[in-house]
Amino acid sequence: MMRRVLTFIMAGGKGERLWPLTKDRTKPAVPFGGIYRIIDFSLSNCINSGLRRVYILTQYKSASLHRHIRLGWNILASELGEYIELLPAQQRVGETWYLGTADAIFQNVYALEMDKPDEVLILSGDHIYRMNYYSMIDFHRDTEADLTVGVVEVPKENSRSLGVVQVDGDCLVTGFEEKPAVPKTIPGKPDTIYASMGIYVFNSKVLLQELQDDSRRKDSSHDFGKDIIPRMIRKGMRISAYNFLDKRSGCPAYWRDIGTISAYYEANLDLVQVDPVFNLYDREWPLRTYQEQCPPAKTVFAGEEITGRVGLVLDSLVSGGCIVSGGRVQRSVLAPQVRVNSYSQISDSILMEGVNVGRYAKVKNAIIDKDVAIPQGMVIGYDAQEDKKRFFVTDNGIVVVAKGTEIK
Repeated sequence: MMRRVLTFIMAGGKGERLWPLTKDRTKPAVPFGGIYRIIDFSLSNCINSGLRRVYILTQYKSASLHRHIRLGWNILASELGEYIELLPAQQRVGETWYLGTADAIFQNVYALEMDKPDEVLILSGDHIYRMNYYSMIDFHRDTEADLTVGVVEVPKENSRSLGVVQVDGDCLVTGFEEKPAVPKTIPGKPDTIYASMGIYVFNSKVLLQELQDDSRRKDSSHDFGKDIIPRMIRKGMRISAYNFLDKRSGCPAYWRDIGTISAYYEANLDLVQVDPVFNLYDREWPLRTYQEQCPPAKTVFAGEEITGRVGLVLDSLVSGGCIVSGGRVQRSVLAPQVRVNSYSQISDSILMEGVNVGRYAKVKNAIIDKDVAIPQGMVIGYDAQEDKKRFFVTDNGIVVVAKGTEIK
C-alpha cells in the first residue's frame, strides 16, 4: 500500500535564524544530538514507516547535505523501484530557483507524472520528532480528504514562528494562518494552538491541479501555508487535520521546530536529561545516520598521580572518538573526535566534530561548531560582553562559535 505514496522532503531552506550554524550548510544538514544531522529524523521516519520512494529537494548551500545523503542513505534496492534521490534546484520550468515550498514541488512536477502515485507526502527536513507516517496516510484515506495536514498542540506563545490551524469538531480544517501575532486557540484550551507540522498528504490529482493553478498566479508567494492551503479552504475543499498524539499517553507527541539558536540548544540539552522527552535509545523506532568509523570514546586520568587531574563526564552524550583527558564535562553533547584536555571545564554546551579544548579552558552555555581549537586558558560563556566582541551571542546568553573559527 505504501508503494502508492511518493514522498518529497523539503531541504532547501536557508535557516537564517540558525545563523551562524547555517553559514556553510543548509539547515537540514546541521548536526544534532552528537552524531546525527537534522534531516536524519525525517528520513528515519520514512524508512520505519515503509516509505521507499523519497525525493529530497535541495537548494541553499547543499554540498554538505548531498555528501551526507550519498554516504549514509544509499540503502534501498533500486532494482525494486526503491530510492532516496536528491533533486537540486534545476530551473526545469522557468528561469527562477525555488520561490517557495509549493514552487519547489511544481518545478519537479515531472517526478509526479513519472511515478504516478495515488498520494503525495510532503515533509519538512528540519524538525525533530518520531512519527509513523503510515498512520497519517491511513487517516487521510479513511477521511476521504483532498489534503491532510499534520498538526500538534503547542503553547499559543509559539504562534509567531508557526503556521496555526483552526479545526472543527470533525477534524476538518476551517482556517490556516502563518505566524499570527494573535492566534486562534483550540476551543476549550485557551492557552493552546494547533501548529502545522509542515507535513501534508495530498491526493496526487488534487496536488497537480493546485500547483498548476498557483503557478499562474502573479500575486502568489508559491507557498503551501501562505497560498495553497488558504485557497483550498476558501474553495471548500475537504482538508483533514491529523492530530499528532503519543499513542501511549494520549498527550501531544514530541515535535520540535528547532528554527532558532535557542530552540536548537534546548532540544540538544533535552537529550542529556535522566528521562529525556525524546529518547534516542528506542529500539522499536531506530534512528540511522552516516558517521565515519571512530574508536570508542574514552576518559583518562583518575587523579591518582596529580591531584585534580581527572577525566570526568557527567550527564552528557559522548560520541565515538572523543577523548576526555583530565578535563570535566557536565550536561553537554560531544560530537565525534572531540578532545577535552586537562583541567578544562565544559558545562551546558554542545561541541561539534573535531573541537579541541585546550588546558584550563572553561566553556559553558555555548555551541562550538566543527573544527574549532579553543586555546589554553580561554573562557567562553562567562562574560557576555567579552564574548560579543568575538562571537555570536543570543539575547539569552548562548554563545555560538562558528565552524572553523580561529581563536587567538
